[in-house]
Amino acid sequence: MAMYIRVKRNKTTYFVQCDPTETILDIKQKLCSLIDQPVNDQRLILRATGEVLEDSKTLADQKVENDAVVALTLRKDGSEFEDVNIEPPNDSFYSREDGSPSR
Repeated sequence: MAMYIRVKRNKTTYFVQCDPTETILDIKQKLCSLIDQPVNDQRLILRATGEVLEDSKTLADQKVENDAVVALTLRKDGSEFEDVNIEPPNDSFYSREDGSPSR
């Protein structure tokens, strides 16, 4: 069953088509081709729960549902990851706190 997730970082949103049986590593590999960052330098966090998603588990295992918002953080110099930084759109069409359309 095809689904998509919204991967957000700063002012950018990536709409990634996926399947509930795909692992987080699979998703990171898809993102690698979009953002040119190695999978080991990516961390995905489910916005609804704040949970860091584990590479070896599937989307279904971690209760990531269709249209879920996932934050992307990248590894800074050394071994630390940057903080989650998602800027809401500056558009009246998007007035909900989660960034979804108000209409």
